[in-house]
Amino acid sequence: MKNTEKALPASVMIVEDEVDLCYLLMKILRQNNLKADCAYSISEAKQAIKKLNPSIVFIDNFLPDGYGSDFIMNIREGYPKSKIVMITAHDSPADIEKAFKRGADYFISKPFNTKAIKNTLEIIGHK
Repeated sequence: MKNTEKALPASVMIVEDEVDLCYLLMKILRQNNLKADCAYSISEAKQAIKKLNPSIVFIDNFLPDGYGSDFIMNIREGYPKSKIVMITAHDSPADIEKAFKRGADYFISKPFNTKAIKNTLEIIGHK
């Protein structure tokens, strides 16, 4: 890459049915030089992920058309290099274990703050 060329920002897909939360997370990610887009259901995410080929996917567990933890396996299968972060208020040990067994790389409990997102980006290698 030439010195005058800028690296493209990593693409991030947020799968979250709470619009305000999606916008908040998108703002935090953009402040960290990441290109972020939202999908509000699993069916929307399936189409958006094909177009975006994200390097990171933040996914809620309880979505209008299914469980994010079930969709993780589909993401992992089609996009094995994507980092997957489960982000949910349902954070029992069983929920956390299920997310990791399905292929999540990291787990964030809601409510979250900017520091939690930044720490996660550092841990998964995007900072």
